[in-house]
Amino acid sequence: MAKFNFKKGDTVEIIAGDDRGTKAEVLAVMPKKNKVIVQGCKIAKKAIKPTEDNPKGGFLNKEMPIDASNVRKVEA
Repeated sequence: MAKFNFKKGDTVEIIAGDDRGTKAEVLAVMPKKNKVIVQGCKIAKKAIKPTEDNPKGGFLNKEMPIDASNVRKVEA
């Protein structure tokens, strides 16, 4: 398991992928999987079935994990 240089709340820059150049905050770190979740990056639409709380159902936009090698920490 590699040592992570970021933690929740750090500001990072995406250096690879569709969101390249985006600077945002880290929402979660998964060191065992070597991935991070960055706010507003790599958004996926998730279908939601109708329930008692949400009778219409619909779609939910959700951030998906990004490999830690595609992220660089930004110094403030």
